[in-house]
Amino acid sequence: MRLTKRIPVSERVWKELAEMRSAGQTYNELLVEMIELRKKRRLLDDIGHSMQEDDFVPLSEIKL
Repeated sequence: MRLTKRIPVSERVWKELAEMRSAGQTYNELLVEMIELRKKRRLLDDIGHSMQEDDFVPLSEIKL
């Protein structure tokens, strides 16, 4: 079931989103892409932070 929601944004944000879209890309597809990129960036940031804090266990030490 497809559910449509409206998200209010400023004119400036609307224009920037429109400039970011690829030809034929929907706003939904653009937002999905942006969400995935944000998730990946957050993961990389978390990994980097853990490595700086020396707060990780090397894979070689993990026993299954």
